[in-house]
Amino acid sequence: MPHRSRLAILLLDLPPEHHAAGSASWAGATARTATPDPDDADWASPGSFADGFHVELQRTGEGTPPRWHVDVETDDIPAEVARLEALGARRHRDMGSSWRMADPAGLVFCVAGIRTGDEFERHATVRP
Repeated sequence: MPHRSRLAILLLDLPPEHHAAGSASWAGATARTATPDPDDADWASPGSFADGFHVELQRTGEGTPPRWHVDVETDDIPAEVARLEALGARRHRDMGSSWRMADPAGLVFCVAGIRTGDEFERHATVRP
C-alpha cells in the first residue's frame, strides 16, 4: 500500500558544552529567534523555512559529537524504513517512536512520524 514521506527537519545535535553557543550562532545565522520548546528544555527551533522545512536545535548527551542530521517524516514508519533499506540505508537503533538509521556512507538520519502537520500534508510525496 502506498505511503507518504518527506525530508522534513534538519537537526543540529549540540552536546551540552556547545548548546548555548551553537543555538545563539544558528539563531543569528538564520536571523530568527531559537524558540525553546515549552515541553522539553533540550529542544529549540528557529522555525520553518522553504517548503515547510524545519530547523531544530537539539541538546544531546555528554560525549556525543556535534553533528547535523535530517529527519524523514512519514505516515507509515515501517514502510518508509523498508523503502530506505532497499536504497542502501541501514537500521541503527529503534528509538521507540522513530528509527535512527544510517545512509550507505554512514550519515545518521531518522525516520519519524508526522511532526510538521500542515507542511507534511502540503509537501509529502506518495511512495510506492
